[in-house]
Amino acid sequence: MIKFKKILCPVDYSDCSAKALRYAAGLALKDSARLYLMHVIDKRVYDYGGPVYEAQLSPDAEVIEHLKEKLGESVPKEIRGDIDVETIVTVGVPAQEIVNAADDKEVDVIVMGTHGRTGIAHVVMGSVAENVVRKALCPVLTVR
Repeated sequence: MIKFKKILCPVDYSDCSAKALRYAAGLALKDSARLYLMHVIDKRVYDYGGPVYEAQLSPDAEVIEHLKEKLGESVPKEIRGDIDVETIVTVGVPAQEIVNAADDKEVDVIVMGTHGRTGIAHVVMGSVAENVVRKALCPVLTVR
């Protein structure tokens, strides 16, 4: 039987991401694993707007701290105190940042939703889950 010690769950606040978080939290609770919750602020949004746009919208330390708190609050209340949770907020290209975090933290599995982007954003930026599945060195559990 596989027992997970470290689980990474990227969160983009979509419904699909929330569902993946419930799976990840359940696995973490079952195996007494550490759960890494991660949110990536997509730097490509700033790149398209140019330097002035980036300067106005780049997240500062206060914004990142707020996002970390929000991530921690995403864990279902009934198990929040029962699992070891660490939050990660980064700026970058989501798939790359997720794969990098998985490597850095040496996680056993990535649990993520499959449908964050839709429409033109999906066409232009691609599927984050698809890229993570292709590039991650560890198993990836995708949740629909």
